Amino acid sequence: MENNNLLRDDFIIITGGPGAGKTTLLDELLKNNYKYVPEVARKIIQTQISSNGDALPWGNVTNYRDLMLDQSIEGYLSAMSNPSNQPLFFDRGIPDTLAYSHLINIPASEKLESAVKRYRYNKRVFILPPWEDIYQTDDERKQDFEEAVATYQVLFRTYEKLEYELIEVPKIGVKERVGFIIKNLL
Repeated sequence: MENNNLLRDDFIIITGGPGAGKTTLLDELLKNNYKYVPEVARKIIQTQISSNGDALPWGNVTNYRDLMLDQSIEGYLSAMSNPSNQPLFFDRGIPDTLAYSHLINIPASEKLESAVKRYRYNKRVFILPPWEDIYQTDDERKQDFEEAVATYQVLFRTYEKLEYELIEVPKIGVKERVGFIIKNLL
């Protein structure tokens, strides 16, 4: 049987619970000439709110999860044109959608189970731990810090089960975090 799995070693996931500094870190990587694919969740929430949709983490969670999956796959496929000699960072990966399903206790769809096996990233995944000193809520991030910690724990277990090697990014300044990631890409 033919293997239809895709593996891109140049696709590097940066994940972690909400408010751990992922976007700030990715913006700093961008300043250092590294490109990244933004997370889809925030855009979905903004679009759903503006269109009075219900696919929200506080609304129809299954539809929200399915939109995250579809847009994450679309982002992966769009990134396939990235020259493979240059790392491309992802603000969350498709496995984050599986972790979200576990977190909110909804069964993973067959499509989701298939997607985490088919669309593979570099085996090294950078995970940012919960960091209460920098944690903030906003219009799209309504979780409290305890939920951020729980999200981190579920993400960690999910990526481990999918046989990714997790590298925890230390709680240090953003420039130092960038240096840590670049050093650990090798």
